[in-house]
Amino acid sequence: MSVLGTLARRLGHRRWFRAMRLLVPADRMVGRLTKGRVVALGLVPSLVITTTGRRSGQPRSNPLLYVADGDAYVVTGSNWGQRHQPGWALNLLAQPAAEVDVKGRRIPVRAELATGAERERLWQLLVTEWPAYRTYAERAGGREIHVFRLVPVGATPAADLA
Repeated sequence: MSVLGTLARRLGHRRWFRAMRLLVPADRMVGRLTKGRVVALGLVPSLVITTTGRRSGQPRSNPLLYVADGDAYVVTGSNWGQRHQPGWALNLLAQPAAEVDVKGRRIPVRAELATGAERERLWQLLVTEWPAYRTYAERAGGREIHVFRLVPVGATPAADLA
């Protein structure tokens, strides 16, 4: 792990750190320009997810931190601890088919909303990678933070890209 990655993980708990969400549009553009090779400045394992807008029907892309779980990618709708669900998570609930760009590879996936013991297991994987998710959960004011397992529809397993 890089020094900057370690620093980001430590600072992620700070209230002012959520101002980083203002950089998401720039991160989205960098991810698009690099075809998913550079997301989140390369500080944490990241992908760009493209969902279908639940109202517009248009493609919507967002950079997300992920952890690998077998051949799948695990992401969470923490929304930086805001009290509302992120749009991409609501899009996945309405239409679970999506695509991810991971390290320059575009992979079709199907989203599975994790619940119960499976959600807890996946949540532990996520907070191991980004401990600030615990802080985000506290800030979310009791909102259930969705955890999704993105299962590749094709034959490119997450483990090969990690």
